[in-house]
Amino acid sequence: MTQFQSTLLRLLDERGYIHQQTDPAGLDALASKQVIPGYIGFDATAPSLHVGSLVQIMMLRRLQQTGHKPIVLMGGGTTRIGDPTGRDESRKMLSDETIEANIASIRMIFSRLLTFGDGPTDAVMVNNHDWLGKLGYIELLQQVGTHFTVNRMLTFDSVKLRLEREQPMTFLEFNYMILQGYDFRHLAQTAGARLQMGGSDQWGNIVNGVELGRRMDQAELFGLTTPLLTTADGAKMGKSAAGAVWLNEDALPAWDFWQYWRNCDDRDVGKFLRLFTDLPIDEVARLEALSGSEINAAKVVLANEVTKLCRGEEAAKAAETTAAATFAAGGIGADLPELAVPTDGIALVDALVGIGFATSRGEAKRLVAGGGARLDGVSITDESYRISGDCGEIRLSSGKKKHGVLRSA
Repeated sequence: MTQFQSTLLRLLDERGYIHQQTDPAGLDALASKQVIPGYIGFDATAPSLHVGSLVQIMMLRRLQQTGHKPIVLMGGGTTRIGDPTGRDESRKMLSDETIEANIASIRMIFSRLLTFGDGPTDAVMVNNHDWLGKLGYIELLQQVGTHFTVNRMLTFDSVKLRLEREQPMTFLEFNYMILQGYDFRHLAQTAGARLQMGGSDQWGNIVNGVELGRRMDQAELFGLTTPLLTTADGAKMGKSAAGAVWLNEDALPAWDFWQYWRNCDDRDVGKFLRLFTDLPIDEVARLEALSGSEINAAKVVLANEVTKLCRGEEAAKAAETTAAATFAAGGIGADLPELAVPTDGIALVDALVGIGFATSRGEAKRLVAGGGARLDGVSITDESYRISGDCGEIRLSSGKKKHGVLRSA
């Protein structure tokens, strides 16, 4: 572990956030003597971010916790273009109204994890459409275009991989890295930003911004990226068997969010506790050292701490109470998903689809045939099984980890 002098880089280093830096010694020295405004960009392609973005949000939280200033850059302008990084096809174009609505919705998660205001270390949220939308094309070509070579742009993974796969890349997308570099220069001039952070896939774009600021303004800017975050089984963070793990409550119920963390791989517990909670490092070390069935206690702590940060303390408590009632006592927790059973009853496969445990009747039938569907703990393997309309209250389970409640209408 590198011996940094600044509180910021020591914290980021010991908790596992650092992958690459443009100038570690320079950033360390600067962070030791002054407040650093630093930013991360988020495109507004959906009404909520998912847990794949949480490590970046936590980086902004760490920035603020160590006495620096977080800048949340919402890509109201760049969302209209689409980042080609890691994609094989062009992003669907969204309307201005949809993008603005998405930004308003996304702000919710940042308001939970950051303190906004007018103080020197208070967070601010800005929208790059405010300046990119006013930037003339000729002006952009003259001022910025001369500092980028097509030769170099073709070497970046976001472009190279798309071309190697013989997937079309529009000229619109090709400009994304130029606009992202311009964002850094603009924020350096208007908000004093000295640091841009992001995932490892953004390294090339971040370096572009650092170099653009140096060439145009002789500014000393810095870049830092996090490691590519995957689960122990190699899956990309942010996805589950049921789909994206959204951060906003209206996109994913707190129970399902809590369950995602409770069901993580044993090997991921320590890493997730360091990255996604504020627990002291000593306590993280104690928890990740637990073995056998005791590691489940650490997973409950993880689920509670992350849910508390992202959804609030009440949501975390409700989810844990529901888990205790559902698993330990074999009962029905109050926070489980519910489905009303019509008076004339409902087929088991339709109930599995209706409550969200299967995406189609075909998938539900396979689940039943494989013995994965249970009613009040009893396995049902009859694909034609029908639940009575006067069933009262029944616990419906899919496998060992998904549970819901069926209630007579």
